[in-house]
Amino acid sequence: MDNRILALREKARALPESPGVYLMKDETGKIIYVGKAKVLKNRVSSYFVGIERHLAKVRRMVEHVADFDYLVCGSEMEALVLECSQIKHYMPHYNILLKDDKNYPYVKVTLSEEYPRVVFTRRREEDGAKYFGPYSGNVGEIVTTVEKTFKLPSCKRRFPQEIGRGRPCLNYAIKNCMGVCTGKVPRAQYLEAVGEAVEFLDGRYREVAHDLEQKMEAASEELRFEEAARLRDRLTALRALGERQKVVSAPSVERDVIALVSDESRACVMVFYIREGKLTGTDSFVVDAEEFEDAPEGMAAFVKQHYLLRSDIPRELLFSAEPADAKLLEEYLSQRVGRRVHIKMPQRGEARQAVALAQQNAREGLQKAASRAERVERGVAELGKLCGLHEPPARIEALDISNTAGSEVVGGLVVFQNGKPSKADYKRYKVKTVEGQDDYDSMREIIWRRFRRYKAGDEGFSELPDLLLLDGGKGQLSAVLEVLSELEISLPVFGMVKDDKHRTRGLVGPDGEITPSPLNAGFVLVGRIQEEVHRYAIAYHRSLRGKKTFSSALTGIEGVGQKRAEALLTTFKSLEGIRAASEEELASVPGMSRAAARAVKQYFS
Repeated sequence: MDNRILALREKARALPESPGVYLMKDETGKIIYVGKAKVLKNRVSSYFVGIERHLAKVRRMVEHVADFDYLVCGSEMEALVLECSQIKHYMPHYNILLKDDKNYPYVKVTLSEEYPRVVFTRRREEDGAKYFGPYSGNVGEIVTTVEKTFKLPSCKRRFPQEIGRGRPCLNYAIKNCMGVCTGKVPRAQYLEAVGEAVEFLDGRYREVAHDLEQKMEAASEELRFEEAARLRDRLTALRALGERQKVVSAPSVERDVIALVSDESRACVMVFYIREGKLTGTDSFVVDAEEFEDAPEGMAAFVKQHYLLRSDIPRELLFSAEPADAKLLEEYLSQRVGRRVHIKMPQRGEARQAVALAQQNAREGLQKAASRAERVERGVAELGKLCGLHEPPARIEALDISNTAGSEVVGGLVVFQNGKPSKADYKRYKVKTVEGQDDYDSMREIIWRRFRRYKAGDEGFSELPDLLLLDGGKGQLSAVLEVLSELEISLPVFGMVKDDKHRTRGLVGPDGEITPSPLNAGFVLVGRIQEEVHRYAIAYHRSLRGKKTFSSALTGIEGVGQKRAEALLTTFKSLEGIRAASEEELASVPGMSRAAARAVKQYFS
């Protein structure tokens, strides 16, 4: 028996027989799992006995447990609340079901701003904004729909600073925007539209429509015909949107329908959002099947994660399979929203039909995921064949250089693991030793830095790629091969070459150019990799160029040099943030003096 397991078992035996929360830690002290227990001693002890009988995911977690902490609670309900808050805080690896190479996005309404906007975001912050989501679908489409329906601006102009400056854009001309920029729209009118948008995103469609109808009639009776026409247009757009939403229940029904379907390798959870009897949206989440090997526990974990940050929890949650601790989850969700939330597993009637429909869509989601996975797997295999490799390249690294006329030269290194982007492994490089525009020497420097750290045993650079791709042709390839030879590293390297229209044309290797069929799955994968590395490199370049532009606007202020300008931008994020800051706030920035802060304040006043 492993001494580690014996020590953990002994520690678990000493735990109190009370409700509580336990936090499993790895050898570095990082929390890798948070759980709740009705009886701490029994629950935690169970992990360290009969390990061979545990489910695969639990066995893997136990293999990494070096220690654990615990917190005693007054009740199981208190333990559930604490468990959810700890999961939210630590985001432990073995708690998180919805793992992906991205964060699921939100719709954000920036209520703390003078003129709030409806925007897309992947980060939820404590910033006074109202968030809706997270969603797995097309959030950009939701944002566009809300902007058009409520005539809100979609441009990048800043309000109120840019009100009355310049001509209004096309959206105003075609009546997709009320035109705040013209200076003719009172702020109260704008805030009213934003309030309606928030109600709509909350699922209160009928309330918004009824309110608009009453306001339109009142304006008409008081001979305010222009305002009545504006309200009529908004009401028409809202009704058109409502007609596109499928009626699936009685008008008063507000519920989420959650269905689980799994096969040997994957599981799909489908969520239908039904508000006022209409299907207002759907989400599907595909994860490894082992996450739902214990279906009740898996569904309970899904509820905790999915509804942890959501503010729009309906009165009713319908499930295809009962989650573990259903009554406890009901109580927890009810506490969160301040009203009763019911968890049900319907067996007949219209509610059961809704669950069956969600299950059907979950099966289709599973089939689509399988098709996507097969395409990706085929792409990796075909790319391996194109490059003459003995095995498909599990880890692919790709490098691109970006600059503007030789300034702010940067490199972006992306990683594809089994044909999918592994964004946690992406690296950004600012070229330090090359003057001007020289892609070859820039490539040399970055490749030297990346693989020198591999040779030095740096943990973050410990893996060698099975295939290295470069954005460029023979020149870039030769430069990189020289560096790898100096470092005594041997690995397959190919350049990704483009045609006159800047589209991927083929690969260039030591033996010449390979130009496969455009339909070749490996070639399609190369195109995706080339687009991704170009996007990543140019995004980094633009961010540096933008900072330089902003900082140059500040360095003209007496007492503000490059370092102080960068410190101000790091602290306040933008020129507007600096403009809004008080003299005391400016002076508190590292490196700033009181005199410099006063000069900045005077410059913007």
